[in-house]
Amino acid sequence: MLNYYYSDTISDFLEKSTETIIGEISVNGRLGHIHTELYAWEFQISLLKDILKDFNGHLFFEFSIPRMGRRVDCILIIKNIVFVIEFKVGEKEFLNHNIEQVWDYALDLKNFHKPSHEILLVPILVATHSKKIPLEVVFTSHNDNLTNPIRTNAENLGLTIQEVINFYQSTEEINPNEYLKGSYSPTPTIIEAAISLYNNHNVEAITRNDADAINLNYTSNYISETIDYAKQNNKKVICFVTGVPGAGKTLVGLKVATEHLDKEKGNTSVFLSGNKPLVDILQEALARDKIVQEKLKGNKITKKSARESVKAFIQIIHHYRDEYLRDPKAPYDHVAIFDEAQRAWTKEQTVKFMHQKKGIANFQYSEPEFLISCLDRHEDWAVIVCLVGGGQEINTGEAGISEWLSAVKNKFEDWETRISPNLIDTEYNAQESIKELELTNKVVFEDKLHLSVSMRSFRAEYLSKFVKEILDFDENAKETLKKLNGKYPVVITRDVEKAKKWLKENARGSERYGIVVSSQAYRLKPLAIDVKTPINHVNWFLDDKDDIRSSYFLEDVATEFQVQGLELDWVCVTWDADLRYSNEGWKTYSFVGNKWQNIHKSIRKKYLINAYRVLLTRARQGMIIVVPEGNVDDHTRQPDFYSPTFNYLKSLGIEIVE
Repeated sequence: MLNYYYSDTISDFLEKSTETIIGEISVNGRLGHIHTELYAWEFQISLLKDILKDFNGHLFFEFSIPRMGRRVDCILIIKNIVFVIEFKVGEKEFLNHNIEQVWDYALDLKNFHKPSHEILLVPILVATHSKKIPLEVVFTSHNDNLTNPIRTNAENLGLTIQEVINFYQSTEEINPNEYLKGSYSPTPTIIEAAISLYNNHNVEAITRNDADAINLNYTSNYISETIDYAKQNNKKVICFVTGVPGAGKTLVGLKVATEHLDKEKGNTSVFLSGNKPLVDILQEALARDKIVQEKLKGNKITKKSARESVKAFIQIIHHYRDEYLRDPKAPYDHVAIFDEAQRAWTKEQTVKFMHQKKGIANFQYSEPEFLISCLDRHEDWAVIVCLVGGGQEINTGEAGISEWLSAVKNKFEDWETRISPNLIDTEYNAQESIKELELTNKVVFEDKLHLSVSMRSFRAEYLSKFVKEILDFDENAKETLKKLNGKYPVVITRDVEKAKKWLKENARGSERYGIVVSSQAYRLKPLAIDVKTPINHVNWFLDDKDDIRSSYFLEDVATEFQVQGLELDWVCVTWDADLRYSNEGWKTYSFVGNKWQNIHKSIRKKYLINAYRVLLTRARQGMIIVVPEGNVDDHTRQPDFYSPTFNYLKSLGIEIVE
């Protein structure tokens, strides 16, 4: 249920004094910068009293949008229409970020608030002192009863509301109480979730709490209970958490980490990831938000100070490893959460790295073995949580989860192991290691350690299934695509410029869009896509539309290494000749010198297919795939390198953007 600071029928609102209304708003929690906000509310209330005299309906002031951590100035319900109104008192211009703000409010309600799914939502930006502009009510191609933002000034707000009602009025009327009580089930991005967790130590207000999503809390609570058990009984425990793609494994890890930030209780935890772009982006987002939050409290802190406090919460795994190579003492933290644990290095890769990069000639551990040994230095208790993804290995030397299990069996027999039963599935390739571990260690299988429902996209419950079926040549892909239709658009084209246009037309408000490509996509340069050009992934993911380094500009592209674990709202996947469809299966290539060469090693083939799996599952709301035409005059871009792939995707029923 959403909340508000003031609610009334229009008739009762008109009867109350401005002072009484402001008093109610203030008592319920608003009016921070007293002089500016008091003037703004006096202006808004006086204006609405003037223009609503001939209307019947209901209004709310400071209506909550929990996922955004913001409140709409006014929600006005008249007949069958919900007006989402944001006032900019004293403003003479319709600034883009203000237009996006009111649009984002309406989009959030449309996407996540059940009563808003079907009804007509009309966002209005009121720049009170602007010049009059013609009324224009525009629907986009989404067909979801959400108009583009309407711009008006204070003088014409009443006329704007009346004209919208005249045009869209029906015999139906919205019940304001039912509207307010309707379920609100958002799915935040990992960045939004991390900020909420860091600030509030919970994400309940901004995440789905329906029956499908409830096992996320079950998993988090079970891990917390395990930590309490280990501490009270001086035990050492390692947990393995599995989940379908997008189920929230990283979210569980961040949740556990934030719940154990209290240093006084002696059970502090750290979230560790080998995914440098993910860590960089989360650290920067948290640091930026911390500066904003401190400013609201009247405090001023430096970016450096903000970053240092954030680093205690989330770190790059290699920095953690190197610290305890240098320092033989037990880690400060008793709990370590390893994200994407299957990506830890094999013994061969770790020994090679330590010898070549660190100058350590006698290092004889795999990465999992060394990391467990760090926590094993504690004389009393410790807990390791391994978050395990399946089919996502994309780097040379990644060990898979069996390396962790073997390390526990061979070196740490006193550690208890708690395992998701799903770890025996073939995609994790850990069946034999589990059987061997059971011979020497205490192993507990626990259903709560598996996350079975995708939280990634509120529109695309079937997306990960569809992508798996595409890459597996599964004939069920056609039927799965039909289940996506109407909820999550998947389209294809041969023209990257048409793809860019499609992205811009479909994205609304501040919804983020961008182009992603395989790191092996070397022959997209004629399309002005140079995968060798380095990007700043922090700017690409976090900066606004006016920054040329951001994803919005559609100039720089990100690869599977920069986007794994992260999401955009709308994605263009540009498919190169490194992965080609054939009747015998996927053909995989790397570009060396002046030509494509076959990839023969099965592990490298697996990495490339997994790269496309990552790319094809990054979009929260919709995706366009570009398969270029090729060029008969270019031996590296022959049409038959691309056309079979395009024809295969077309045969599945994917709509073509001409």
